[in-house]
This record gives sequence, structure tokens and C-alpha cells, in this order.
Amino acid sequence: MELPEITPELSALLKEVDTPTVCNAIETAQGKRGFDQFTRRPVTPADPNLPAFFGYARTARICGSRPPSEPGDAAKEMRLAYYRYVSQPPAPRVTVIEDIDGDQAVGAFWGEVNTTVHKGLGVSGALTNGLVRDLGDVAPGFQVLAGGVGPSHYFVHVVEIDIPVTVLGLEVKPGDFIHADRHGAAVVPPEILPELADAIRHMQEGEQLVIGPAKEPGFDIAALEKAWEAFENVRN
Repeated sequence: MELPEITPELSALLKEVDTPTVCNAIETAQGKRGFDQFTRRPVTPADPNLPAFFGYARTARICGSRPPSEPGDAAKEMRLAYYRYVSQPPAPRVTVIEDIDGDQAVGAFWGEVNTTVHKGLGVSGALTNGLVRDLGDVAPGFQVLAGGVGPSHYFVHVVEIDIPVTVLGLEVKPGDFIHADRHGAAVVPPEILPELADAIRHMQEGEQLVIGPAKEPGFDIAALEKAWEAFENVRN
């Protein structure tokens, strides 16, 4: 499947806005409420102060509760195959990793080494239901949104790559376009991408119909009713 092009204009805009804004803008573009392709459980960000990241998904599954069942060389080759996979174009790229141990995840795939490697390979960020460690030592500017924090890598290893995964309630297929930040992650429908920039601006302009007056001196319920009527006329 040919992936939609991410224009420089859209890329610059997606760096400025948060993921809740993107979710609202998708509904604006769709002309209705009810967009549901977002994470359903809280995320633990490696650095809550980092801005959003986005890109086409590279997917994998890992396991940390037991050693690899394959011989040592096979396990190493799977890890290298994963690195080759996540380094492939197109850009931007994010990696989405499902830990098959789920709520019992015990091995942290993400830490100082893997964040540095992925950043060097051109990956813009990571989403996982697994664990992150080395807080404070992860690669500068590289965000990991994890299911939790843990101290050890234990037996963590790559099990599968390039397959549909489910992470924190969000189903992600290889090539899906992800926007994510400390709030969680969303999959942007491909048909929405070409109009997403206009939808973001339209949604932001609509919100200012309420936010602007609410910041003015003398704002009261009468002013709110007037502002909200104007807002309702432009929202979904």
C-alpha cells in the first residue's frame, strides 16, 4: 500500500500540537464525534516534558518473562532483523512494540541503549505496553510511552516483527500513521492525512470562540452562552 506523503507543512504542525488536538481534528475532518483509534490505558512517558512524536508504525512483539526458545544465534538474528526493519524508509517512523507478557511485563526493552540505537536509526519515538528503565539516561529527545517502569531487562527478546499488534488498547498495523505524546497515542486514518492540517486549524479557530472570551475581563454566563452558540455552529 502506498503511504500518504507527510508534507513539510503538516510535519511542522504535528510537532506543535498535542495528541488530544489531533484526536479532535480527526473528528472535525470526519464531520462527527466518535473517533476511537486511540490508546485506552494510561501511558508512562520516559520524559513527560517532551513534545509529541509521529510517524509510520514499525511493529513488533517482545517477551521478557522467559528466555528465547530458539538457539542463541537465532535470537540474535531476530534482534538484528528487527533493527533492519525499523531502519527502513519511509520516514518519519515510530516503533510500536507489544509485550506479550501484558500486565505481567517484567523485562524492560527500553532504556539508555535501545533509545540511543533507535534515535540513531532515525526512529522518532516508541509506544509499548511493556516497560522502560534508565529514566534520566534515555537518549535526549527520544520519547518512550510505556506501560510502566522497571529496573531490569530480565529475558526480554524480540519474538515477531512486522505484524498487527495491540498496545494499551490500541490496535496498530504496520504502516499506520501514529501521533503520540504524554497523553497517549492515536492512529490517524490514511484518508484523513491529506486534510489533517486544515482540520487542526479549523478546530483550533473554533475553540478560540470560547477560550478567547473566557479570558476577557467581565466574562459571565451571558457571554458564555453567546460564545458557546458560536462555537456550536462550527463544531461537530
